[in-house]
Amino acid sequence: MAGMPPPRLIRFHKPYGVLSQFTPEGRWRGLKDFIELPGVYVAGRLDADSEGLLLLTSDGALQARIADPRHKMAKTYRVQVEGEPDEAALAALRAGVMLNDGPTRPAQARRLDPAPDMPPRDPPIRERKSIPTAWIELVIHEGRNRQVRRMTAAVGFPTLRLIRVAIGPYTLDGLAPGQWAVQPVAGPGSGSARAG
Repeated sequence: MAGMPPPRLIRFHKPYGVLSQFTPEGRWRGLKDFIELPGVYVAGRLDADSEGLLLLTSDGALQARIADPRHKMAKTYRVQVEGEPDEAALAALRAGVMLNDGPTRPAQARRLDPAPDMPPRDPPIRERKSIPTAWIELVIHEGRNRQVRRMTAAVGFPTLRLIRVAIGPYTLDGLAPGQWAVQPVAGPGSGSARAG
């Protein structure tokens, strides 16, 4: 067989302003500006105004396993919010909050103090001098449209910046914004496997 088959799994650090598709649209860039590999497809989405881990694969079964909420693959986010969430707000996120399309499943939520060392965003977020910001870590097992942003807003702390740092065993480790790497595929029972 001539040539190498395409890699089965790619980890990509999606920058702000990039769509989870190869083709650009309107003011947003597409993945083809960063990844030129035939036969790989996005497994799960990340909004253009969100950053972080995006997985791409050439394996349809693996794509379904990553993207389908029934497989309960945890998604971990670092979220910069407007205001300073108290324990009551974090407890509400942990219990599940009511959104317009129904209640969310219970999540893991904790304050990140000190703030995580994340690469700067281009362009930077707009901060209001009179209102402090804080970082929280949120782990969810669903993937509704703009769910994390809607959850933090529901408890009174709008999201300013959203970075996905892990999907199941796969992490953002070692990737700067715009970088990608071929990733060995973790087996179905390897929830504790480290990526990178």
